[in-house]
Amino acid sequence: MAVTSVLPEIVVNSRAVNRLRSGHGWIYQSDLADTRKAEPGALVQVADPRGKIVGTALYSSSSQIALRMLTRDPINDRIHSEADLLQLTGKRMAEAIEYRSRVVEGSNAYRLVFSEADRLPGLMIDRYNDVYTMQILTQSWDQPERRRAVLDSLRELAGAEHIVERVDDRIRELEQLPPLASSIVHGHRSATVFSMNQVQFHYNATGGQKTGAFLDQRENYASAASYGHGAALDVCTYQGGFALHLARTCEKVTAVDISREALEVAEQNEKLNAAANKNEIEWMEANAFDLLKDYAAASQQYDTIVLDPPAFAKSKRNLEPALRGYKELNLRAFKMLRPGGILVTCSCSFHVSESEFLDVLNAAAQDAHRSVKVLEKRGQAKDHPILLGVPETHYLKCIICRVD
Repeated sequence: MAVTSVLPEIVVNSRAVNRLRSGHGWIYQSDLADTRKAEPGALVQVADPRGKIVGTALYSSSSQIALRMLTRDPINDRIHSEADLLQLTGKRMAEAIEYRSRVVEGSNAYRLVFSEADRLPGLMIDRYNDVYTMQILTQSWDQPERRRAVLDSLRELAGAEHIVERVDDRIRELEQLPPLASSIVHGHRSATVFSMNQVQFHYNATGGQKTGAFLDQRENYASAASYGHGAALDVCTYQGGFALHLARTCEKVTAVDISREALEVAEQNEKLNAAANKNEIEWMEANAFDLLKDYAAASQQYDTIVLDPPAFAKSKRNLEPALRGYKELNLRAFKMLRPGGILVTCSCSFHVSESEFLDVLNAAAQDAHRSVKVLEKRGQAKDHPILLGVPETHYLKCIICRVD
């Protein structure tokens, strides 16, 4: 006997249907015909202009991304009720955990759930050794039963002993959710020590940028260390990710960041790894643009340079100034590298494509009169999977070059 859905129905326009057919799972507020029957955060059925059901989604009443698709209704993933959603949540959490068991090596820290890429849109979960963090990005997951389903799955499937909910105040404001403080929601600890590529790091789930550490660079850290040599400069080091890896292969490492708080943690991380490092790391508090301008003018020279700045292009409106910023940083770096030097240069701006980033590097290389060979074109670590049809899941570019 057919099961009748008890969910509210939202009709979308043909533009949204075409986007779904291309593999994308976002439907914008401007693509909705009627939302009067849907409450904020509701689980809804999505219908095309003719009334045909095309899938099930999570609804946000305040975000420009009004609907995030959960399923386009294959028979084994049909959702007709809240109970179906809770069951599906556990199933997809299990799939996400199993995937990481296959692709993560040499680390007890990684992204466990990556929102749309794991078909749990609006949910981020990271593991840092025995501390797990959960971040809710939409109205839908903020509901008590759904939050409890995620926590139960983490405890039962991943064996999580300590879970911290990390809160992004800006996202909660945009989603019109009440203010909430980051806090321990299971267990009793928020601090730990984790390892990646045999390098150890302090971690405190109640502080730091993003969800704490830049796990998406884990594989790029190891690759950079394999090429790094001589005197190295790590620009925008944050808590020392690249610098601590380079310290094992380079004779001298200088690491720069504008945040004194981040550098203090980096120095603590250095102490954890002192026995494996060739020499002490020089930590410097400075603005990256000012420092590189001064160093280039003074003809300071290095054998290895890493550029890992924050996202310059938060939106399409910022694209042109972002490209100028990337060009300036890389131009300075090209001028400061000795022949045969290695440049590891990154962009985490989704709105800057890989081809645009490479064009910027080429323009900078020509202005610096340097011959540059691309050794590797890399992206985010495999625990941050790229979902075909959803280009927003592919955001990190890491280009490793030899400069002559």
